Amino acid sequence: MNNINLVEAREMSLRYGKKTALERASFVIPKGRVVGLLGHNGAGKTSLMKALVGLLPAEGELSVLGLDPRRQRGALLEQLCYIPDVAVLPRWARVSELITLMSGLQPRFSALRARELLKRTSVGLNDKVKSLSKGMVVQLHLALIAAIDARLMVLDEPTLGLDVVSRKSFYEMLIDEWCDGERSVLISTHQVEEVESLLSDVMMLDEGRLVLNISLEDMDRRFVALSHDPATAEAIAAAHPLLRYRQSGGRGAAIFDGAPPAHVAELGERIRPSLVDLFMALTRNPALHRKEA
Repeated sequence: MNNINLVEAREMSLRYGKKTALERASFVIPKGRVVGLLGHNGAGKTSLMKALVGLLPAEGELSVLGLDPRRQRGALLEQLCYIPDVAVLPRWARVSELITLMSGLQPRFSALRARELLKRTSVGLNDKVKSLSKGMVVQLHLALIAAIDARLMVLDEPTLGLDVVSRKSFYEMLIDEWCDGERSVLISTHQVEEVESLLSDVMMLDEGRLVLNISLEDMDRRFVALSHDPATAEAIAAAHPLLRYRQSGGRGAAIFDGAPPAHVAELGERIRPSLVDLFMALTRNPALHRKEA
């Protein structure tokens, strides 16, 4: 494995019997990156994450931190931390007891580091999990996981169901206290607008296919959006953009993969396509698709 890549996958597929969750995906995750994994429900995000941590067998080639996730899972979990979408902490336990438990379970866990991270929150060492709000439980979970001296963090919808303040606090702690230019994070989330400013890269899944794997820097160079008057809508549509949508104030917008023809570019004003708009352009909403069928 290349020593700058923490994850390398080549032609990786994941199947549940006859159902294909991921089809021949190839990608790498270098060190020092914050990667957003985006996709509608059922697109294959959780399956991909489970394969990375050794919970699902994968066809093709997959190396995580230079290890085979299935055959070398014990060694892998010493250097990788994971918060699944159904993560729970024992409600009866006190925070101090969880720190003691983690100290005995994970050789790379630092109790001192966990207590330092908890100072950023309103969670007390003597608090019981059952007395904490949902947002506080998620912050406690992140503090425990971030106190592990790992190289890769995998987060599956870590802020699902939290209010906007709790989500902001979670991501601030993640970026400030864990990301250091060497470690990498893979985050699956539906809150695309909130994480866009945190990400260095994005991977998009659409019904089991990896439809985009790109840095945000390259994304801004590759995809072009034009804001235009309604009068030019037909001419722009004739150039077959990826997506057309309406902006506030009655103006239209269109996203192109690559520079549009010069005569089309002259019809509008170039703007930066948002990650949300690009997501809509490259993926299909299964619920909407069923309604149309």
